[in-house]
Amino acid sequence: MVNFTVGLAVIIGTIICYLVGLAVHQRWNYTFTAPVLVATIAIVSTLLIFNISYETYMIGGEWINELLGPAVVALAYPLYQHRATLKRLMLPVLTGTVVGAVVGISSGVLLAKWVGFEEFLIYSLTPKSVTTPVAMEVSATLGGEAPLAAVFVMIAGIGGVMLSSLIFKYGRLDHYIGRGVGIGSGSHAIGTATAMEQSELEGSVSTIAMVVSAVVVSVIAPWMVMIFV
Repeated sequence: MVNFTVGLAVIIGTIICYLVGLAVHQRWNYTFTAPVLVATIAIVSTLLIFNISYETYMIGGEWINELLGPAVVALAYPLYQHRATLKRLMLPVLTGTVVGAVVGISSGVLLAKWVGFEEFLIYSLTPKSVTTPVAMEVSATLGGEAPLAAVFVMIAGIGGVMLSSLIFKYGRLDHYIGRGVGIGSGSHAIGTATAMEQSELEGSVSTIAMVVSAVVVSVIAPWMVMIFV
């Protein structure tokens, strides 16, 4: 009964934090007011202020995690709606995603190696640009720490969302294919959710990029780590 009460309180609190983040973003529409970022800061601040442990929060957090599967499956609907367009654009989407996966791995590994990170940290951040479950498995296979991999995935996702508008603006990236492939292969589900807010077609491209990137990273990550590390 206690766990049920705590879990329910966590879920309600998390939803409230996200609604606050959404309201802030609607009032001040800037990259650094992205709802997921504001909600994350609010949740972390609440845990620190009231001295609530991560384990206690995850009593309800696990329930929220269970909704990730249906949320990802729901992305299939816009894919179905735009299937004809996506079939026609399959080659540029797949090519861009593969390039994005290679750049995402190599840039992270080389930067971490240049800074002087220990090997287990490098292995943990290697799959930072793919969705959390895949990243944790790839990291564990390489010899990294799965929880750290999840943290790096979150940083990559939020960072990508925060910087995407600036990159699109100064890179003069206006086409939905480039925007969708870029944010989907670089910021996984968080980026895809942001792309879906722009248009269903851009979100659909981002969904394909997210899925393909997860497959490509799973295959090439061990080989690239061997080359660079």
